[in-house]
Amino acid sequence: MSKVEDFLTPSEEAAVVEAIRISEKNTSGEIRVHLEAHSKIDAFDRATEVFEFLHMSNTKQSNGVLIYVAVEDRTLVIMGDSGINDVVAPNFWESTKDSMISQFKDGNTKQGLIDGVLKAGEQLKKHFPYKKDDKNELPDEISIG
Repeated sequence: MSKVEDFLTPSEEAAVVEAIRISEKNTSGEIRVHLEAHSKIDAFDRATEVFEFLHMSNTKQSNGVLIYVAVEDRTLVIMGDSGINDVVAPNFWESTKDSMISQFKDGNTKQGLIDGVLKAGEQLKKHFPYKKDDKNELPDEISIG
């Protein structure tokens, strides 16, 4: 098994997906988690590629959030589209990333991802609250590359 396959157990993965679903019930925003073993390029550049590949920029209100993890590189990038980036505090993504890394260092991979998803969800709810005609624009499952 690769480190990506060992990063989350099936039940941990299901808990992260459930956190995504819970967060998205309160907002028109979209949250995706992407895991891969290694990035051959700068992690931010790779996260940008994944953001486009997963069609994160195709949300109606430009309010997609990607949590990108290169497992073997021990690299984490949180990337928001322009709509959400324009309204969150300047240090929001960095502080969210720091709290996630703290959980990862303690061996709490699942909780780190859930914390990141829920924090992103809180900001999305605040700035892009759910409206009755909102549609889930992107899949909730974790993507693996």
